[in-house]
Amino acid sequence: MRKTNVRKLAVASVFCAVAVVGSLFSFPVFGSKCAPVQHMVNILCAVLLGPGYGVAAAFASSLIRNLLGLGSLMAFPGSMVGALLCGVVYWKTKNIPATLAGEVFGTAVLGGLCAYPVAILLMGQSASQVAYYAYIIPFLISTGAGAIISGAVIYSLKKAGVLQAMAESLEERYAR
Repeated sequence: MRKTNVRKLAVASVFCAVAVVGSLFSFPVFGSKCAPVQHMVNILCAVLLGPGYGVAAAFASSLIRNLLGLGSLMAFPGSMVGALLCGVVYWKTKNIPATLAGEVFGTAVLGGLCAYPVAILLMGQSASQVAYYAYIIPFLISTGAGAIISGAVIYSLKKAGVLQAMAESLEERYAR
């Protein structure tokens, strides 16, 4: 039986808090608030925690941001799809550049396309007002900035030898 990894939950909670506080540093692009810190957190979660924790942290931070009035409903598809894709890419390849590209593609293209039904069904937008690809550019700007920031952070941690130590301390241990 697997036990919950309390360390991973704690780190995911800290990342969630960083994403919420980081959303104070957002900028509007077309009808979307761009928050690059969320995308940085998605990539760090992918590298240190895995796709499940990354999606959970993205959902929790999107929910908290919306409850506090710091985000829009667009935070859900953008952050969660990007977190899932970059988490799966890192889990399968352990390749940092591919993980960064996975976050950018997952958020900008897939998340941007998933935002269209959210805008129509939940935000009261009319289909004639918003094109199905309308959120791709704003999401691309936000996730591109977040990928650059996280790439710098990850490579700095890797060069200092801290990334490996962090990853090893978060490995799941089973009671025997």
